[in-house]
Amino acid sequence: MTDTPEPAIRRAAEADLPAIVAMLADDPLGATRESPEDLTPYLAAFKRLAEDPNQHLVVAVRAERVVGTLQLTIVPGLSRKGSTRSIIEGVRVHADERGSGLGTRFVEWAIEKSRAESCEIVQLTSDATRTDAHRFYERLGFAASHVGFKLQL
Repeated sequence: MTDTPEPAIRRAAEADLPAIVAMLADDPLGATRESPEDLTPYLAAFKRLAEDPNQHLVVAVRAERVVGTLQLTIVPGLSRKGSTRSIIEGVRVHADERGSGLGTRFVEWAIEKSRAESCEIVQLTSDATRTDAHRFYERLGFAASHVGFKLQL
């Protein structure tokens, strides 16, 4: 944690990818599935995200250093009377910033952006092993409501 001014939240740029991927890899789960030494697949994914108006990949920057990241996806739908929902994914805060309130600020940003996009529901998933994250999301008003399933392709 630091005494410098609040970090600015802005759209991610391609130059932010090394810092983003490093944060994605900086935990026990990420360490097994991310490859910070080869940014090639991340560059291709970044280009797809940048071209899609329903994707909002953002970073938090403090003192010209990327200290957090989050992806917000807007999903138009037919269910729930044609409501639009948003999905929060890939929330990461640099180890030096944990406990600073940045995670809360990120999620609050995502909720406000979702409102601005006329979303009626904000949802997210969290790995079953991330019990600290579950408490964090519940503290912000999220409720565990579904059982999730994945099929690895």
